[in-house]
Amino acid sequence: MKREVPLFLTAVIGVFMILSFFVPHQVVSVPGQFLQLTAVIVVSCGYVLGGANVLRVNLDAIAKQQPGWIYKLVLVLSLLATVAIGAIEGSGFLDPGRRSRWIYDTLYSPMSATMFALLAFFIASAAFRAFRVRTVEAWWLAAAALIVMIGRVPIGDALTGFLPPALHLSSIQEWIMNVPQNAAKRAILMGAALGVMATGLRVILGIERSYLSGED
Repeated sequence: MKREVPLFLTAVIGVFMILSFFVPHQVVSVPGQFLQLTAVIVVSCGYVLGGANVLRVNLDAIAKQQPGWIYKLVLVLSLLATVAIGAIEGSGFLDPGRRSRWIYDTLYSPMSATMFALLAFFIASAAFRAFRVRTVEAWWLAAAALIVMIGRVPIGDALTGFLPPALHLSSIQEWIMNVPQNAAKRAILMGAALGVMATGLRVILGIERSYLSGED
């Protein structure tokens, strides 16, 4: 029973949720909507547990004054202040004029932009090391990547300004992103969707049991 009950519940709820997308009757749609809202509540509880775990780990490091504890103190204070302000302001905390919106626009957005700007250099260096141009396919990949990277900055059009507009690097990189890149991305997404469907069916049918204490 320790294994059979979770498998049975998973199979019944999985089939029920699949039916809710195809059967419009309220006998199926209303419980399906309830289950979706329940899942949202469970995910919200996960965020609360994640925040509590962040506090537990960092407060322990601050109490022991481990290396870098001052940064952990800033993290804890920022977390508590942001949560407190958001709880006080209630719904619409990201509306213009709210203190939470000021924190987001003045502190979070600039720091996030800085982090991604720094990551761009690491990604570029990693791409340079990864593009081992040894085959024809690697040549095509490296050329496309170079065109896209240069075509997205002003220097791309400056280098090809004497050519017709259709041959500007910005136009070429836009075509690469809209046509071959989109085609490949859609193929990958369709493959991933089929993989998710296959995994879901394996879970519903009880073939995939890795979520049961690591049982295969």
